[in-house]
Amino acid sequence: MHMSPHHQPRWYIVQSKPRQAERAQSCLEQQGYQVFLPRITVERIRRKQRCFVEEPLFPNYLFIRLQRWVDNWAPVRSTRGVTRLVAFGGEPVPVGDHLIDAIAQRCASNADPSELQAGQEVRILDGPFAGLNAIFQAPQGEQRANLLIELLHRKVTVSVPQRQISACYG
Repeated sequence: MHMSPHHQPRWYIVQSKPRQAERAQSCLEQQGYQVFLPRITVERIRRKQRCFVEEPLFPNYLFIRLQRWVDNWAPVRSTRGVTRLVAFGGEPVPVGDHLIDAIAQRCASNADPSELQAGQEVRILDGPFAGLNAIFQAPQGEQRANLLIELLHRKVTVSVPQRQISACYG
């Protein structure tokens, strides 16, 4: 039986209560829903120490995969941690699979720089070398990294802040 595109499962946006996205995710998954809460690793200073923590990419928002006219949407609104399904004109707004895939890929490339391995390819995100790919050589202290980049057909070692690099995957 062939389903029309309107009857296939699609992603929708769920707004969670403040700082309860993880609770909403857990409760929705316990009810059998497919949920995606994109997370990224960010650098924070806590008690004068630099650390990396994982946080939701979109605070107070997550995605749920539902099939229109098939899935029971009513329990979603009353789930602990959930405020509402994001809707315009009373209709929940679907999000394209390609956008969810792009978000997932972006989150996967956001690794904790302290977990990088020598020889691993990284991308420089900011600063004078922004947009270049490089090879991670070694950490330099707690906040910088030595990278091997190609400039003017020569391999050069540069030192950049670890917050300016991201691991490359695939």
